[in-house]
Amino acid sequence: MNRELIHIIEQMSKERGIPKESILGTLESALLSAVRKKYGLTPEINIKIDEASGEISISALKKVVREVENPREEISLNDARKTDPSKEIGDTVESPISLENFGRIAAQTAKQVLFQRVREAEKEAIFEEYKDKAGQIVSGVVIRKEKGTYFIALGRAEALLPVKSTLPTETLKRGETIRTYIEEVKITPKGPVILLSRTHPNFVAELFRMEIPEIYEDLVIIKDIVREAGDRTKLTVYSNNPMVDPVGACVGMKGTRVQSIVRELKGERIDIIPWTDDPRVLIPKALSPATVESIGINEEEKSAMVVVSDQQLSIAIGKKGQNVRLAMKLTGWDIDIISETEYNKMRKGEIETQLEELQEESQMNEAGTEENPAGEGQASEDERQD
Repeated sequence: MNRELIHIIEQMSKERGIPKESILGTLESALLSAVRKKYGLTPEINIKIDEASGEISISALKKVVREVENPREEISLNDARKTDPSKEIGDTVESPISLENFGRIAAQTAKQVLFQRVREAEKEAIFEEYKDKAGQIVSGVVIRKEKGTYFIALGRAEALLPVKSTLPTETLKRGETIRTYIEEVKITPKGPVILLSRTHPNFVAELFRMEIPEIYEDLVIIKDIVREAGDRTKLTVYSNNPMVDPVGACVGMKGTRVQSIVRELKGERIDIIPWTDDPRVLIPKALSPATVESIGINEEEKSAMVVVSDQQLSIAIGKKGQNVRLAMKLTGWDIDIISETEYNKMRKGEIETQLEELQEESQMNEAGTEENPAGEGQASEDERQD
């Protein structure tokens, strides 16, 4: 029985990732609760489990008296001296308690406490394992879907993936293996909660880190990343090594590297942009795939006006303004996009306004000359001098 107990403890430790010492401590606590339930709370009870043999010893600390009135707390001098001949009246002695004397209720209590404590220890172990993994990508298996949430098995842990945190075009099936981003790990009254996401911008960033060696080795750095999951992601990259092309490293030969990420994201479009601190260069590239004809910036207001050809206007703005919206988030600049036709009209209007102002100024000058001809005034002055 003792060897079987140790075998069960070792197996439980291996399967649930709980230290053997922790399970032994839990078992001791469970037995203590059961003993107290049977024998009362007053006596001090000691329980020890030998890690090697599995032998369990239980004893209650009792007071040595001449006549026993409360057997749970007292022991006669004769019985005490059977254990230790030196004992006297008023001393205390450890009196063994046989496990055979356990009743059904006490044994059930020990079982319940053991399972409860083991579950608590298992939850603590899961939290300790995953608390530092927030921000990482993990692979898991879809277990089930309940109330707008997928339950994902991550080894011995169960994580939550809200449907709103999946790609709009995907429906996950039970048994399917997926890669997800650990967004948060937190403790709740019901235990640790591992919250997953496939829509977080950093999910794409971590995919790049996994797929692109130069990013993993910090030769290429992702400066910023913005995303509207399922449609488009924009990211800026730069290289710490002048010999390494950051965009080329991310794209790969014939686009093989970035295409593997696009497949994981179910066809989501990805714009990889070389980062620069010059907004005149960065903003046009951030509006990719559109081609910019010219740009004017206001550094004080951090705003820019971008001119594109009439054919490129819809591309630059994007569906429902998505492309320019992501570009503004990526660069941190307010961007106003106009077509060449609009720009030419604006320029023509400005020129006409300037001409009108010049004409008005010229007319005012002519009117002043007629009212006070300079020649007549000068002649009169000369005559007065004569």
